[in-house]
Amino acid sequence: MRIWSILSALPVLLAGAAAPVPQAAPPAADAPVPLLAAHVVARYPHDTRAFTEGLIFADGGFYESVGREGESEVRRVRLADGKVLARATIPPAQFGEGLARWGDQLISLTWHDGVAHRWDRKTLRPIGTARFPGEGWGLANEGKSLIESDGSATLKRFDPATMRVTGRLAVTIRGKPVDQLNELEVVDGRILANVWRTPWIVRIDPTSGKVDAVVDLRPIVAEVKATDPEAVPNGIAWDEKGRRLFITGKLWPTIFEVKLEPAAG
Repeated sequence: MRIWSILSALPVLLAGAAAPVPQAAPPAADAPVPLLAAHVVARYPHDTRAFTEGLIFADGGFYESVGREGESEVRRVRLADGKVLARATIPPAQFGEGLARWGDQLISLTWHDGVAHRWDRKTLRPIGTARFPGEGWGLANEGKSLIESDGSATLKRFDPATMRVTGRLAVTIRGKPVDQLNELEVVDGRILANVWRTPWIVRIDPTSGKVDAVVDLRPIVAEVKATDPEAVPNGIAWDEKGRRLFITGKLWPTIFEVKLEPAAG
């Protein structure tokens, strides 16, 4: 296993959206954080027009929230070939963001409007809206609550029934805040979060907020060969029953099934 000090390995990660892709840094002895490799197990087609903001696995396939004003929608997508089986349109003035399942509902966020949409999971029929504070980025189901990112270093917990804030979680690496947290997924009790415009996923302890591992997506980003600067990694889905982890990105041609393992070194 290669152990990296997060401050030496990921300084660019915290430097802002315009930063270049970080390069490998040498290991450091102080407060190490494990680096995990995302080994590709399988590849599935993905709509290259989908500006992915939220991705979940349920009912044998994906539900996906697609962003951009005038293009935002929630979709049901077939795993095998990426075909869109059903879609629900978000009002054209709104920018769709994170998506989570709650019982028989799907809940999707909007970026600036403070509106959360509720959808019937089977039909994608709209069944209501709720207000929430601040910006909406990523959303995930923790079981009894929803957890949400807004681009800051603090995640918020919501009551799924009311979308009222019930708690906050400050995310840190070696005591330093980690902002630009975007798409979220809960996997085996840990929170996975894309860090916007970087090739990193951070794994977060849901009690302390400490990052306890970093997932390196650089080989997958290199494979995608995206030329659009907005085509960044964003999309994490977990098949709990099948124990499968999926990742994709905005405008990517592929959804990757991956297995996380300690990075070689």
